[in-house]
Amino acid sequence: MAKKLVRFDWAMKRLLRNKANFDILEGFLSELLHEDFKIKQILESEGNKETEDDKFNRVDILVENKKGELVIVEIQNTREADYFQRMLYGTAKVIVEHIAEGQPYSKVKKVYSINIVYFDLGQGDDYVYHGTTTFIGIHSNHELELSEKQKELFKKTSVSDLYPEYYVIKTNRFNEIAKDTLDEWIYFLKTAEIKDEFTAKGLKAASQKLDILKLDPADRKEYDRYMERQRSDASFVETVKLEISSAIREVAENALIEGASVEFVTKITGLTVEDVKSIAERLGQNK
Repeated sequence: MAKKLVRFDWAMKRLLRNKANFDILEGFLSELLHEDFKIKQILESEGNKETEDDKFNRVDILVENKKGELVIVEIQNTREADYFQRMLYGTAKVIVEHIAEGQPYSKVKKVYSINIVYFDLGQGDDYVYHGTTTFIGIHSNHELELSEKQKELFKKTSVSDLYPEYYVIKTNRFNEIAKDTLDEWIYFLKTAEIKDEFTAKGLKAASQKLDILKLDPADRKEYDRYMERQRSDASFVETVKLEISSAIREVAENALIEGASVEFVTKITGLTVEDVKSIAERLGQNK
């Protein structure tokens, strides 16, 4: 039976910055990055700052691991057309903020950008994406590699190890069938539930520490307010979608009444040929 817990974005904002709860975030990052991830400290980030009208549309946390690498974990609840650019800006900002003036470029820190999004970002059929930087010869098609001296100096094996890495988890694309331990985590991210049979690192701790029933009265009151805001925001988005859909169909109807072809109406509205034909047939029946 699945256990209902507080949502991960709320937990990240309120609970996971506590050292006693590091094991939860460490478990998630260990499963995603395929290494035994240990948090050294939580660093300050823009998303940490409280605001009067905070609606949790964006929550982020900046973590430094035992190797001195930096990890940005960001959760985005609402659609942003330029989210890819914001990912890029976020990593660049963190890099600049964590190198002292006058230090050599070899001191630039490795950054991982982990992005958990609750909308359909870009176009693709997967639900987990991993982005790295490589340099490929335009003539030889061979990858540019580090020299042996650079490998020794930087303690890295490839050029991509020096550059930021990006992960995008599209929770809305996940079909809720957990095939491995990372899927178990994504199931939790999407549903706020953990099944008894799940074995992924960190989920046992999450099941114990993120139980809604164990929240103190103040936190429970805040969490209930947060969930109500989420429901309100979701209703607003659905209402806007319905209004846009209705307006598009009205344009299609008017165009058909004026004698426009099905092909033309399809082109200007973005509706499918089948949808436009259906509207045309309905108009014919109403005449």
